[in-house]
Amino acid sequence: MYLKRHDPEMASLIEKEYERQQDTINLIASENYVSQAVLQTAGSCLTNKYAEGYPDKRYYAGCSFVDQAEQLAINRCKELFGAQHANVQPHAGSQANMAAYMALLEPGDTILGMNLMAGGHLTHGHPVNFSGKWFKAMQYGVHKDTEELNFEEIASLAAKHKPKLIIAGTSAYSKIIDFRKFKAIADSVEAYLLADIAHIAGLIAAKLHPSPVGLADVVTSTTHKTLRGPRGGIILSTKEHEEKIDKTIIPGMQGGPLLHIIAAKAVAFKEAMDPLFVTYQKQVLLNAKTLAKSLHQKGYRIVAGDTENHLLNVDIRNKRIKGFMAQEALERAGIIVNKNCIPFDPEKPWIASGIRLGTPAITSRGMGKSEMEEIAYLIDMVLTNHQDHIMIRTVKERVLQLCKLFPIPRTWDEVIINDCLKTVIEAIPVN
Repeated sequence: MYLKRHDPEMASLIEKEYERQQDTINLIASENYVSQAVLQTAGSCLTNKYAEGYPDKRYYAGCSFVDQAEQLAINRCKELFGAQHANVQPHAGSQANMAAYMALLEPGDTILGMNLMAGGHLTHGHPVNFSGKWFKAMQYGVHKDTEELNFEEIASLAAKHKPKLIIAGTSAYSKIIDFRKFKAIADSVEAYLLADIAHIAGLIAAKLHPSPVGLADVVTSTTHKTLRGPRGGIILSTKEHEEKIDKTIIPGMQGGPLLHIIAAKAVAFKEAMDPLFVTYQKQVLLNAKTLAKSLHQKGYRIVAGDTENHLLNVDIRNKRIKGFMAQEALERAGIIVNKNCIPFDPEKPWIASGIRLGTPAITSRGMGKSEMEEIAYLIDMVLTNHQDHIMIRTVKERVLQLCKLFPIPRTWDEVIINDCLKTVIEAIPVN
C-alpha cells in the first residue's frame, strides 16, 4: 500500500478507523456504509479536476469527462426522486439548506422551522446557526402528550408571523411526516415550502415514505444516511427555482465542486434504483420497529410511542442515567449511539435525557430481527450496569462476535447473502 510507505502515520489512523467500524455496532441514525463502488469512485482521479460552474458551462478547460459525470449524477437524481431539477453540488446538507434559503429569501426574512429540542436541525432556525442569525426564525414543536408534530401550532405560528419560508423536516423524529399538511399551511400564508429529507431520502426513494417532491418548492437532502451514498448534499426543485438555486451555489457560495464526490453520488443513485435497495429499506424499517419493541419490553419509553422510519428516540430517565453517560458507556461496550434530547427535555443538549438509535448501518451489515432483539438486550445490560466494568467487557466480547458474523459488505448483493444467516443465528445471552 503506497500510503503506508509514504505516510505511515495517516495509514495507521485509517486502518484503526477501519477496524473500529468493523468491530462496533453502529446505531448512529445519520451514518451508513458505502459500497466498494462508491468508495472507489470517491477516491478516484476526479479529485484532481477543478470545474467551477456546471456541465458545458465551466470556467476551466478539460472538463469534457467530468461534465458527463456530473450530468449523469443530475439525470439519475432527477429520475430517482421524480424531480424537475437537481443540483448535486452541495458539499453537505447544511450547505444545501443555506443555498436554498439564499435563493428564496433576503436577510431578515421570517422563517418557520422545527425546534432542535423537539427533533429539528440546527439549520432550521437555531439561534447559534446561520439560519437563526441571518433570518427571523420562529420555531414549532410537537404535542406534549403524543410527541408528534403539532400542526395546530404550526398553522397558528404561520398565521401570526407570516413567514416567507416554512421548513418541513427533522433530524430526530420517528413518525411519518405529512408534507401535504405543511403545503396547505404554506399556501395559506403564501410562503415557500422547503422539505429537508436528509434522514428519510432513502425511504422516499424506495417509496416507503410519502415524498414532498411535487409539493414543496425546494427539497434538500444529504446523500449519506438512508440513501447510502458518499457524504454530501443535493437540492431538488421545480423548474421555477432552477436558475436561482444554481446561481446561489455557484457563484453565490461554493467554488469548485467536488467531482469525485459528485460521481460517487451518481453511483449511489444507480444503486438506489436497484430492486434490492427497496428490500434493504424495508428491512431498515422492520429492524427499527423490532428494536423499539424490544427496548419497550425492557422498560424503556420510546418517544412518540413507536417508530415509522429508520430511527427511534429512547427516554432513559427511568434508568437513572443521562444521555451523555449512556453514550460513553455504550461506546466502551462497542455500541455506537448519540445522546439526544427528548421533547421538552429538562436537560441541556450536551447532557440530554435520551439516546437516538438508527438501523441503516446495521441493516447494511445484514442484521435482522434476532440481532435487533439481542442488541436491545445488550443495550439494556450496559445501561443498567454502566459502572460494572466486567459486564461492559462481557458485552463488548459479544459485540465483537456479532460484528464478525456480519462484516461490513463490499457490495449490496452481500447484504442479501448475509440474510441467509438469520435463519441459523440465534441471539446468545451475555451471561
